Amino acid sequence: MDRLILLALAAGLGLTFVMLAFRTIRADRERKAYRASYFDACKSLLTERRRGEGTAGFARLSGRYRGRLVDLQAMPDTLTFRKLPALWVMVTLPEPLPVRATLDLMMRPTGLEPFSNFNLLPDQIALPAGFPEAATIRSDDAAAIPPEALLRPHLGMFDDPRMKELIVSPKGLRAVFLAEEADRTRYLVFRDAEMGARQLDPARLESVLDALASLREDVVKTRASHSESRTA
Repeated sequence: MDRLILLALAAGLGLTFVMLAFRTIRADRERKAYRASYFDACKSLLTERRRGEGTAGFARLSGRYRGRLVDLQAMPDTLTFRKLPALWVMVTLPEPLPVRATLDLMMRPTGLEPFSNFNLLPDQIALPAGFPEAATIRSDDAAAIPPEALLRPHLGMFDDPRMKELIVSPKGLRAVFLAEEADRTRYLVFRDAEMGARQLDPARLESVLDALASLREDVVKTRASHSESRTA
């Protein structure tokens, strides 16, 4: 009888193991699928689309928006000391700009943002009046940054509390925003930090793209005006 009980227990444990393994494999496949399709709802915003793989299996999507090159990346931040794990989206317009230095405006920086080199920039800039109070500005050359008057009309993008970073550099523009946070209950109880099951809202992305496109136009116009003034 004892042997039969042991065999039954062993069979039960074996079945449990097989079921757990099956669920793990299925969950992994589902995770790969929805991460790979994260930007699919936003495809209609871009022309000349090209798709690649980014961080942690998330899709990377590039193309053109209003004629300008665009690169989209998603990056999960699951560091344990964060309040909640977060999923960040980086929106880059990777075409050169007529500026001589990098200006990086970060909201509530911790110095540990995995998507940014903000903390490596050597010069911290005094925050101009009227800029968001929670912002910090750094640069690789404080004497050559774009004028604050150029940025001021575009600070409205930070009215959205999910907006995290804006970079203006000779290489182009980048905005970073919070797309999603892990479910609080599942994270606190089960340490489940899964994110990205819902595709990125194209309306959310479009507003960021419009803001960057507008800023780029002003940067180029300002540089052209300065060149004309010096020629005159």
